[in-house]
Amino acid sequence: MRAKFPFKKKRKRLGCGIGSGHGKTSTKGHKGQKARSGYSLRPGFEGGQTPLYRRLPKRGFNNNAFRRELSIVNLEDIAKLEETEITPELLQAKGVVKKFKTGLKVLGEGQLARPVTVKAHRFSASAKTKIEKAGGKVVLL
Repeated sequence: MRAKFPFKKKRKRLGCGIGSGHGKTSTKGHKGQKARSGYSLRPGFEGGQTPLYRRLPKRGFNNNAFRRELSIVNLEDIAKLEETEITPELLQAKGVVKKFKTGLKVLGEGQLARPVTVKAHRFSASAKTKIEKAGGKVVLL
């Protein structure tokens, strides 16, 4: 008797007589496009009917070629670091920013208790005022 779990599933042998359970139509049903040899359909094909992606109008503006995706860091993340000069490279090395994209933007979530110099590509208005209020400096890259 064979073991229950470490078994190898038998391959479906098509067209090998009625006794196999996969004879005659070879599990393809009766006639039609899907029963023919070499059948494959591209995604979105609707049997010759104009497909949905062509029936719907194009809308909006797509600026993906020139889009700048910025990595985001909050002041509460900067407050946890001991360094006095914060740069994008330092944030990536410390693991605060996982993936550095085209730039770094500092947002004003949280509070700063000590003066720090923050170098980034963009700053929100609230982040800028909080950094300067704590006696720090904002440096645009």
